[in-house]
Amino acid sequence: MYERGDSHMEEKRSERDYGALALIPFIVFLGLYVGCGMVLMLMGVKDAFYQMPRYVAAMVAILIGIYCFDRKKKIGDKINVYCAGAGRSGVMQMGLILLLAGGFANAVAEIGGKTSMVNLGISIIPSHLLIPGIFLICCIISTCIGTSMGTQVTMIPVAIALAKGAGLNTGMAGAAAIAGAYFGDNLSMISDTTIAATKGVDAEMKDKFRMNFLIALPGAIVTMVIYAVLGHASGGGGQVQTRNYILPTVIPYFAVLILAVAGMDVTVVLVIGTVLAGVIGMACGTISFFGWTKAIGAGMEDMFWLAVFAMMISGMVELVRYYGGIAYLLKVSMKKIRNRKSCEYIIGFVSMIISGITLNNTVAIMISAPFAKDLGDKYKIAPKRLASLLDIFGAAALMLVPHDSGVLLVQTYAKGVNYLDIVRYQFYPILLLLFTCLTVQFGLMRTKEEKEAA
Repeated sequence: MYERGDSHMEEKRSERDYGALALIPFIVFLGLYVGCGMVLMLMGVKDAFYQMPRYVAAMVAILIGIYCFDRKKKIGDKINVYCAGAGRSGVMQMGLILLLAGGFANAVAEIGGKTSMVNLGISIIPSHLLIPGIFLICCIISTCIGTSMGTQVTMIPVAIALAKGAGLNTGMAGAAAIAGAYFGDNLSMISDTTIAATKGVDAEMKDKFRMNFLIALPGAIVTMVIYAVLGHASGGGGQVQTRNYILPTVIPYFAVLILAVAGMDVTVVLVIGTVLAGVIGMACGTISFFGWTKAIGAGMEDMFWLAVFAMMISGMVELVRYYGGIAYLLKVSMKKIRNRKSCEYIIGFVSMIISGITLNNTVAIMISAPFAKDLGDKYKIAPKRLASLLDIFGAAALMLVPHDSGVLLVQTYAKGVNYLDIVRYQFYPILLLLFTCLTVQFGLMRTKEEKEAA
């Protein structure tokens, strides 16, 4: 990931320009991580994409970048190039935010906030609006807790159970839960995708949130209307069961959301939210002081892998750039890009393709961000716009592919439901992409500087 303030690093280049050969570390990483996963999945191996750990694939690619290029150059000098990329200020800042976000999320979950957030939403859903209600609640929960996976694991079993009890289509309920989970993952201030996208292109989180929200909101509203119509037409007379919740425990979620949208620094916001969770938890008797500190530590540990992986990817990107790989990609892209619009489309589709292949939109954003940032600088595209494109297209891919965790969870809990039974009700990702393409095509929401450059 490149940081605008690291101009002294951008001037350093290998004496030899390797061109397309400089991309070999990228290709090796994707080949090992994605290639092995795809082959093993086709062979029917369980947890196919976990057999070749991402760390191992990345390390092999990094070692190739260090040992197989500039053979006459000292190994120590090339390691310094890697370390300079891995230790960029943007990457270090992202690691700090990820650790704080993990601590906050787990602390609130431990005091009962996560369960209360789910149960609060379920308790207020009218039975005849169950499907749009599931979508809306998943949108709110995922925006608050900042993770699609956490929302899916929590809500998909509940959504399927509620749909069965109300006599509604379980495939549609599962699709609504998946879509709602990615709505918040795409927007949340504490989502790893938001952090990776904004830090990768040097954008402000609040600016990216506002732009993303304005693009996503129309798609979400239309999706809810469609679900309401289809849910009503499918009948069902079951009643939604009221569930218990402790209202004060959800306050930290809303506090973080409000403070972050108001423009307060995200690190300060997360610290406030974490402290607030501890105070409320101890006041309600749901956690002890050391239970709170242990919860924070466990949440941070859950984020260690992503912080370390971000450094590995950033260092690998710096090696590729040093040998001329990024310059080669830009040169090739320039031949395909005719104008600003085509540039924005290419940035989005690159993120979408990598996300769909790797089944990880955060990894896709990390890989795509340097490429997007350089193109954005050339075509005067605002950082918030770049971050939104990377995040939206990456999230949309995961809502549509047949082997993502959300689809597999729905199939697990809704026996007899297949991929087509789910994807036929995935209206939100299609609408999200539609409104994003309209934004690109008609140049909507451009900044004053972008309009002047155009």
